[in-house]
Amino acid sequence: MTDPEMCVAPYWELTFDADGDVDGAERDRLLAGLAGQGVRDLIVFAHGWNNDRSGATRLYSHFFAPVPGLAPAARIGYVGVVWPSMRFCDEPIPDFPRSAAAGPVPGQALDKDTRRALVETFPDRATVVDRIARILDGQPREGAGLEEFGRLVRLLVEEVPAGPQASFAADTVTEGVPQSEPAMLSRPAAEVCAEFAEALARLEAPDGQECFTLPNPWDGAKELLRQATYYAMKRRAGTVGERGLGPAVGRLAQAAPDVRVHLVGHSFGGRLVSFALRGLPEGLRAVKSVTLLQGAFSHYAFAERLPDDPRTGGVLQGLERRVDGPVVCCFSHFDSALGTFYPMASLMADDDRSVAGFGIGSLLGARWGAMGHDGVQAVPGTRACTLADALASPLPASGCVSVDAAAVVRSGGPPAGAHSDIVHPELARVVLAAGRIR
Repeated sequence: MTDPEMCVAPYWELTFDADGDVDGAERDRLLAGLAGQGVRDLIVFAHGWNNDRSGATRLYSHFFAPVPGLAPAARIGYVGVVWPSMRFCDEPIPDFPRSAAAGPVPGQALDKDTRRALVETFPDRATVVDRIARILDGQPREGAGLEEFGRLVRLLVEEVPAGPQASFAADTVTEGVPQSEPAMLSRPAAEVCAEFAEALARLEAPDGQECFTLPNPWDGAKELLRQATYYAMKRRAGTVGERGLGPAVGRLAQAAPDVRVHLVGHSFGGRLVSFALRGLPEGLRAVKSVTLLQGAFSHYAFAERLPDDPRTGGVLQGLERRVDGPVVCCFSHFDSALGTFYPMASLMADDDRSVAGFGIGSLLGARWGAMGHDGVQAVPGTRACTLADALASPLPASGCVSVDAAAVVRSGGPPAGAHSDIVHPELARVVLAAGRIR
């Protein structure tokens, strides 16, 4: 099957709902099609921040475009994973046309496209979205206004108790107990908004210029909404990966045992494909590589224990051994979404270090750092290299590899920075190298 918007073939899509249930007809078309297409290597790509299927398809088409020329003799098939995530429309995507990535929206109000995306992402919370938008438009001066805003944000992203997603939020576990919800959802909203506002001001200031005035906390209110929404997407990515994609790969391996599967994920899509390893049938060796592009989850996710807390380990500890090949993590310090906002949003309520006590620089190496900002951490044997080195010599046959991709992942303005700057032939080459696709 080839989508008219897709530049490579054969191409299939797998669509999952928020609870990880797959579109059965799409899955069956993939399983039936593999047998007749002679596919040897299947690249399965999961998007991260995204508003619709067409945006995901454009990303996949752009990223896959150089692959046939890079590996002309390989028999490659392509799968695009589509899952209910969202991107705020004030986050431009480098090199995408304006129709695919709207330009920045002035001020802190919610534009109509972001409002619509929030309603589509949280379909049972339309009234809450409307109230949040009205508060952001009005920005009431009394202190109770920010607290009401924070209450509505928490209401927006909370899960229905009967749903499966609540158990998929943690990146670390302490003595078997998953981490709690982040402090931004429990601390006073005025404090959290003020800290986000300060971080935004530093990112937007000219290079080297200090900020000497305290920003308006309302300047950080939209960032609280953004980060809380992304926390829900992070939780959803784990659900879709373990309950959806992992079992689907198991079915695929059963139907086409000679096909070599290569998982690729951008942003929360990196978390999705990593959690798919937890959902694989025991002993399955069909997954030959995993490539994480600006992965929006903890850099300790694969660690047996954290350096500063031997009681705590990563929620995916040891799962790199389920890959019959390497887990390659591409990261960039130009990714301000992960270098600045991810640690602030991930800090736990029971952590005795407050965000206010950190400078932005020290946040970069904090306990709550992201894999897409500084690579895999605290996993013995992890190889670290530059992008040039990764492309000049063979990658390890197993284990974790951290690749500094800042040479190409470097474009994008605040608040996300270079987070979505992943459409580069060099990164396509990394995927091929990780999977030994020739």
